[in-house]
Order: sequence, then C-alpha cells, then structure tokens
Amino acid sequence: MQEASATGELHAVTGAFGYSGRYIARRLLDVGHRVVTLTNSRPDPDPFDGRVRALPLSFEDPSALVRALQGVEVLYNTYWVRFDHTSFTHAGAVENTKRLFQAAGEAGVRRVVHVSVTNPSLDSSLAYFSGKAELEQALEASGLSFAILRPTVLFGREDILINNIAWMLRTFPAFAIPGDGSYRLQPIFVDDLAGLAVHAGAREANDVVNAIGPETFTYRGMVTTIGECIGHPRPIVSLPPSVVYWLGAAMGKLLCDVVITRPEIEGLMEERLHVETPPTGLTRLSEWARAHASDLGRQYSSELGRRRSRAA
Repeated sequence: MQEASATGELHAVTGAFGYSGRYIARRLLDVGHRVVTLTNSRPDPDPFDGRVRALPLSFEDPSALVRALQGVEVLYNTYWVRFDHTSFTHAGAVENTKRLFQAAGEAGVRRVVHVSVTNPSLDSSLAYFSGKAELEQALEASGLSFAILRPTVLFGREDILINNIAWMLRTFPAFAIPGDGSYRLQPIFVDDLAGLAVHAGAREANDVVNAIGPETFTYRGMVTTIGECIGHPRPIVSLPPSVVYWLGAAMGKLLCDVVITRPEIEGLMEERLHVETPPTGLTRLSEWARAHASDLGRQYSSELGRRRSRAA
C-alpha cells in the first residue's frame, strides 16, 4: 500500500499510548507528520521519546477538546470501550465520541478516520454493535470528510484476546468454546489496521472499509491454530454458551478481570466478526503466532488491569 508522503501536517490520534492508536501514531511519524494525542494516559517510559505531545481527552469540557484539535488536519479516533462496567458504558462512549466529532468540526479538522467494527447495526441487541452504528451515522451526518474502518479481531504484541486464548491453552488441559465453534472471524494485524488508517487519512473521498485479515477461521479452527503454533494443542470442548460465560465469570473473579461477556459470546456466534469482502490486511495470524510462539500467552493480559494502570 502506498502511504502519504511526508508533509509535516499536524495529525491527532486518540489513545496513542494505547493499542491500535500507538501503531497509527508510529505510522504517522514514519511518514513525517507531526502527531498529538488526546489521552488520559501518560506512560513511563514514553514509547515515542517525546515526539508525540499529549493533551487531555476532556469529554466533560468540550471547549478543551476544541482547543486540543486546533490546527489538526486529520483526527484518528480509536476511543471505545469493550464492555459495560460500573466505571464506563457503551452509551457513555457513544456520547463522548459524538462530543469529539463536534469538537473536530468546530476546530476545523479536515478529516476524521474513525475505527468502528464489522457488521455494525442500529437494530442489533448488542450495545457494542448498535453503538458503533450510531457513531457511524453521526459521523456521516457531521459534514466532516471521513473514513470509517471496520476491523474484526485485532492481533499484535499488546493484544488481549489472542494472547489470553494462548494463555489458557498453556494453562489448562482443555479449552471450552460456546456451541460448536463453527462461527467465523477474520483477525487483522494491528499494524495492518494502522496502515489502512494512515492511507485513509491521506484521501479526500468519504469511505467505509472492512479491515479484515487474509485468513478466515472458524472460532474452533482459530483456537486450534493458536494451540499448534505455540506448541500447546488442547482438546476443544463444546459447551452451552451460558456455561462458557459462567466459567469465564469464575475465572474473572480469580483474575480480577472480565474474561468474556454474554454480548461478546453472542457477537461471535452471530458472526458479527465476519464479512464477505476481500481482505485488506496482509499479515496472517497463523504466521505471526508461529513467529511469536515463545512469548504469546506467557502472561495473562488484564483489560481492567490496564485501565487501572492508566487511571493511576
């Protein structure tokens, strides 16, 4: 993919110290753009050695959002929440993101590249997918030039889902899946998503892109592949979805985390993470997992633990 040439333009990324935002920021720096991030996280050490200026992601102060976005050409939005919690909700994330889009318009941002999800739908009973659909609708109505990227499952060094599947395969003698595991998904490498984002930022036309990897797995097949890649193949046991949820809830109690939610199980089984379009990512999960077999799943990655660290 041909990326934009260096221009020195100012670009903004929400959550550049996080997961996908970090890869997008690196790509932008590599092509010569200046980068700021809107974030409430200040990691130590700084992964960018001071090259990315951090400004508060102040949803409660719209005027501060406008000031933070002054002079920005392109905003890359990765902000979202994985599940509803006492400290954050999908509904809250929707309202926060609408404030961000409005601030971008008021600040004169030229274009917004927004990370959504495959198969969003206003009619979905799953708040993750209906919320993403609502935000796509809001961005399309904003008058801003936009690109919407719809990724499926992401994988990479800082990943949670794929890493924790590998951790469970290393830790337990068998792996439980909801139902028969025949539902499909198309994991995309996080840096491939970042490349798509930077390419989209350089364009002018409004665009919606399914960000999917080159391999299509059944869920059972993906777990099997990961187990083989890390040298820990395990028997895969099909269980009722409710039993898998309660097993995950019990494990979450022990780990002080949310391992899996009912809506996540429903989304998987509804094939929300599969689309019938050509792949837009190049990196194969099977090859990446084999190359990182010595590290993948060595430690459990906690979603809530990361949030607690950012808050601290």
